[in-house]
Amino acid sequence: MAGPATFSAPNSAGGALRVDLGALVANWRLLSTVAAPAMCGAVVKADAYGVGVAKAAPALAAAGCTTFFVATLDEAIELRGLLGPGPTIFMFNGILPGTAEDTHSHGIVPVLNDLGQIEEWHGLASRSDTPLPAALHTDTGMSRLGLPPSEVATLSNEPRRMEGIDLRLVMSHLACAEDPDNPMNEAQLIEFLRQKAALLPGPASLANSSGIFLGAGYHFELVRPGVALYGA
Repeated sequence: MAGPATFSAPNSAGGALRVDLGALVANWRLLSTVAAPAMCGAVVKADAYGVGVAKAAPALAAAGCTTFFVATLDEAIELRGLLGPGPTIFMFNGILPGTAEDTHSHGIVPVLNDLGQIEEWHGLASRSDTPLPAALHTDTGMSRLGLPPSEVATLSNEPRRMEGIDLRLVMSHLACAEDPDNPMNEAQLIEFLRQKAALLPGPASLANSSGIFLGAGYHFELVRPGVALYGA
């Protein structure tokens, strides 16, 4: 494990959060066991949910985590500096206008959320004359990020839009997974399967922290725990 087993993260209010990296790693290993044979990534956005990404991410990497998720480009660049070139880093917010070059140069895999982002990444791939890795995020009911069904249909009917894009992951986000009896969970699973079938083949990811405990049908190839890593 990288760094000390525990550390204190002070804040501007004068308090301090005592972080047990051993507990963090144990949580990731437990989630990995529940999700197996699916791979288990780690969401470390927002400074690892306030825990401190500079300590948390290297500890998770040392434990065997090879896939990380952040929200923004600055988070992704910081994480790349912490972890080196090996781990895969996905960026939830995708590429904002004018950021495609920086995203590519730092080895970040953008999560493309709309046709405009797909067009920009496709354009860079064409200029680079080499396939560029990306994930596709589809909206199955969360209504936060992701391609709406109409844009999924456009991609299905116009596959040339994905030329030059190396599709590493198709993903969506569960809205009500913390309530296992909520019918929204099954409705989103059905919609995700429908959308996935309409797109180019690739690994899939649907389960967030609570989604991991909904059962193997929600796991696909990769699960994305966030808040559960940190004790929630």
